[in-house]
Amino acid sequence: MLEIRHLRTLAALRSAGSLVRAAELLNLTQSALSHQVKLLEDRYGGPLFERKTVPIGFTAIGARLLRLADMMLPEIEQAERDVARLMQGDQGQLRVALECHTCFDWLMPVMDEFRARWPEVEIDLVSGFHSEPAELLRTGAADLVIGSDYSADYATFPLFRFEILTVMAQKHRLATHRRLHAADFEGETLITYPVPEQRIDLIREMLRPAGVAFQRRTAELTVAILQLVASRRGLAALPNWAIKNYVDYDYVIARPLGEHGLWSDLYVSVPAALRQKAYVADFVKVIREQCAATLDGIKLLS
Repeated sequence: MLEIRHLRTLAALRSAGSLVRAAELLNLTQSALSHQVKLLEDRYGGPLFERKTVPIGFTAIGARLLRLADMMLPEIEQAERDVARLMQGDQGQLRVALECHTCFDWLMPVMDEFRARWPEVEIDLVSGFHSEPAELLRTGAADLVIGSDYSADYATFPLFRFEILTVMAQKHRLATHRRLHAADFEGETLITYPVPEQRIDLIREMLRPAGVAFQRRTAELTVAILQLVASRRGLAALPNWAIKNYVDYDYVIARPLGEHGLWSDLYVSVPAALRQKAYVADFVKVIREQCAATLDGIKLLS
């Protein structure tokens, strides 16, 4: 029997573009997802999509079932939100604070989609840069924080893992290196956001433990950091999604850090009182769905 979960699987395959990322989006193992797809294909007597296309190209069977998913899933999800409103009330507030400066790149479309789903919930950004955004939860100045902290003091929802890459000018002396190590930064200028050193992964995880001496310069905007890098004022370390367009257009070049790369995780944290709120869970869902569909090189956390 065709079930709602099957329609959600097809929608996830289209959104994520691959079996691997769709499995992450659905919190399934890849083998469980493949098994589910095979059962559907056995039922309908043919493949749902072309196996070797990127992104996934759906067959006539898959496309027809997707049209059904597009008709039914929005109605089901709207009904679930309506039931949540009846049970929990239809008013709320989400004041969002960011630890990750580059999150602005993908957060604006997420907030637009959330407002369309929950027009009665007031959502806004807590202005300014915050060196300790989780402190805003403790003081009541924010309702939700997006950052790398995972604290038992708050309800925490996993988002995704991303790689931090070194960014440099095209003709930088290190441009010929395939990957950079701590010693390569000796005497270099590192261009960062104006946050404490302990919140910068490259400094905390690689440079300080290795005793590397470096200069530091700060800028508040990602585009300003990249302009400084391109004009050979120093190096930067930024998330892969934040620099993709600049690398694709040869404005700067990027290299991985260390033997296995430098990776960071993002979470949503809220006070315990908001853990069960349906609009909080839906906000996290929108982030995961949109980022899985639009950000290259990330891995959804389970």
